[in-house]
Amino acid sequence: MSKPLLYRRCSISSGLIQILRIDSLRETENFVLFTGESSSRSQWTFVQVRHKSGGGGWRPKKKVYHRVHELDKAIDLKKKPTLILQLKSIIQAQKHGSLLLRDLEKHVGFVHKWNLMAAIEKYPSIFYVGGGNKEPPFVMLTEKANKIASEEGEATESMEPVLVKNLRKLLMMSVDCRVPLEKVEFIQSAMGLPQDFKTTLIPKYPEIFSLKVINGKVNLVLENWDSSLAITAREDRLFREGVLEPIGDRKKLRITKDGNFFGRNAFKISFPPGFRPNASYLEEFEKWQKMEFPSPYLNARRFDAADPKARKRVVAVLHELLSLTMEKRVTCAQLDAFHSEYLLPSRLILCLIKHQGIFYITNKGARGTVFLKEAYAGSNLIEKCPLILFHDRFVALCGRREVNLSNELQCSSIIS
Repeated sequence: MSKPLLYRRCSISSGLIQILRIDSLRETENFVLFTGESSSRSQWTFVQVRHKSGGGGWRPKKKVYHRVHELDKAIDLKKKPTLILQLKSIIQAQKHGSLLLRDLEKHVGFVHKWNLMAAIEKYPSIFYVGGGNKEPPFVMLTEKANKIASEEGEATESMEPVLVKNLRKLLMMSVDCRVPLEKVEFIQSAMGLPQDFKTTLIPKYPEIFSLKVINGKVNLVLENWDSSLAITAREDRLFREGVLEPIGDRKKLRITKDGNFFGRNAFKISFPPGFRPNASYLEEFEKWQKMEFPSPYLNARRFDAADPKARKRVVAVLHELLSLTMEKRVTCAQLDAFHSEYLLPSRLILCLIKHQGIFYITNKGARGTVFLKEAYAGSNLIEKCPLILFHDRFVALCGRREVNLSNELQCSSIIS
């Protein structure tokens, strides 16, 4: 009798990303181990896959997953702004714009309270602490911080058309043009949706969105399909670059050593440092880059999952989903949450690893994060929405250098 399968799926945290499938070595077909070392010295990670050999034994085949330290650093650079912005929101939510320090624990818990207390002490240019004697100590925003914080409403208002468009595109990609509301709430921070979007934003556009109970769950449903929105961010970039216009004989064009190909079906590629593809790899990759594939906005049920074109379409779906977020990155859990809505492959992490020229998985921070590589120049996001620009401006009060927009545009032109 064959040994029973034992599955163990570990969370992506504490410097470790693992997916293990344990079975009798005689009968299992694959054994996959993806570990991301937390040490900054680690340049790569082994992905080991065991295959059956002709002699009935096992031959290990190791693939290298390279680290991109600039994107790892992007996670570290986010820690301080996250604390500052969280504390700002808590203070602004108070009735008189001030928070008693003794009440901080009620909002964030005992452990996280000390992180915020350290931020209050470290950034007096943003947070003013008052009280003493018979008055309990409290914290509020400084006059300068309050002045900049007043600009948030304008940034949020300018974001509304973008949020409505992105939310429509999110639903248009799903197989039934609907997504459970709990999953939208799970990704709302990444998309920039306000906390109360279901009571403020959704009812504002009844001709586009509706909330319906389906199979016992509240779903956000698309009421109006707009074919003009069924254009991916990748296609939009190609239009801007003139790639989608017929220019000469493209059959003579070949892929470059950096993996990029000037074609309408190609993805922007950024191979990690240290990755040196050989001629045969580039030849196969050229075929993949030239291969036509269905749009992410076509229903996934129409295609055979085993078809190479359908597999390339999955890459386009992941690319588009990341493009709909503010920072062009989501946690692995957020990406995995849309498995059934987009009919994503069961081994999603292996798909991301295989296409490490397009995506990057980092285990920095408390949760694993997936980046869209083309959206970054080093550790900096290239194109920023109004809300991100406001966040940068507010956090700059603590002495953090603001991103030079001219340099940012230069980086954008270099990468494009």
